Amino acid sequence: MTTPPFAEPEMPTMKQDDSITRMRFVVELARRLHQYGAAAPRLESAIDSVSARLGLHCDSLSTPTALILSFAKRGQDEDALSEHTQVIRLSPGDVNLRRMCEVDEIADRVIAGTLDIGEGSRLLRAIHRRRDARNRIDTAASYGIAAAAVAAILHSTWADIAVAGIIGILIGAIALASEGRPRLGASFEAISALLATLIATAAGAFLVPLDVKAVVLAALIVLLPGLSLTTAVRELSTQHLASGVARLAGAMMSLLKLAFGTLAATQIGLALHWVPQAVAAPAVPDWAQWVALGFGCLSFAVLFQAARRDYPLVMASAALGYVVAYYGSSAFTPDFGVFLAGLAIGAASNLYARLARRPGALVREPGIILLVPGSVGFRTLSLMFERDVYLGLDMGFTLLAILVALVAGLLFGDLLVAPRRSL
Repeated sequence: MTTPPFAEPEMPTMKQDDSITRMRFVVELARRLHQYGAAAPRLESAIDSVSARLGLHCDSLSTPTALILSFAKRGQDEDALSEHTQVIRLSPGDVNLRRMCEVDEIADRVIAGTLDIGEGSRLLRAIHRRRDARNRIDTAASYGIAAAAVAAILHSTWADIAVAGIIGILIGAIALASEGRPRLGASFEAISALLATLIATAAGAFLVPLDVKAVVLAALIVLLPGLSLTTAVRELSTQHLASGVARLAGAMMSLLKLAFGTLAATQIGLALHWVPQAVAAPAVPDWAQWVALGFGCLSFAVLFQAARRDYPLVMASAALGYVVAYYGSSAFTPDFGVFLAGLAIGAASNLYARLARRPGALVREPGIILLVPGSVGFRTLSLMFERDVYLGLDMGFTLLAILVALVAGLLFGDLLVAPRRSL
């Protein structure tokens, strides 16, 4: 028997709530979960289970840009036509851990019968209308902190870390400026890659010796769609083919924009005769990567828009994934280290969801952020654009191996600790 994704109370009686009210609640719930970053397998499982608890039969289909919900009365035979079908066109959602937890709590209360269904629908709409109280300066700074942290983890020089951090702040400012501006948002990745490469090349040519490729990679780390690639492969592995293919195409398009922006900036630098100086300074000491890891985890808590009370949990999850992958790679191979990290994060997220009765996404999403192979995909396409086909293919196989290892680890984690909540 499939267990429900939220709380597990007895089925409430529906004396005052008609089927239309219940359907509206389910539709609103699906819309919010999609907007706040729920993947197709978890969203569909949540909707199907919640519908059953509310006395409805719902067939749901989720893709990155659309939701289709078909309702019928429970007890109808399989050949009966649906009573209501809702098709919703949506933009791809971004992970917002704070709002996902709020939606989860409202659904728990409705299922438990402590919150009226109509009031639950109103609260779900209010969550979306409410403006986040996040500080725009903190958000832009988080882009810079994440970039500097990744540069330190890559064992770059202090100059590389400083330049990557400055470029990251600039990209964060552009990201905030693109909100509500569709035309800027459509070209955001390409513009960011173009500016990041130009600034890094100019700084390396006129200010201080830099490893330009490492600086650009670190500066763009937040924009790399590694999480989308991982989600796409996981959806494909669980037979959610429409969503997986669409999400994979979207991730590849983001990588193409980033790679093209970098290539265009490189050609501009060559035309201007900007030649970066050879790196002469030593790399940062080993202890710096662990200090950087702490700051990087804090930046991810901000970028995932977690509630402040969840910052320690989100930071610990991101650190856990990196530490397991680091020591697993040292003891075995890099691919197997990523598998072990995925296994640990998958099991830990399900265990947390069981014990705390809150979304396991609080552990799962930040836990894999430092494992996702977005940087490898970016390097693969960059090499292809530079006509280095053989090295690009080699990097492509590396990307595939990391993706398979990470997804396999997450799936085995679900076997190790069975999930009792869809989110």
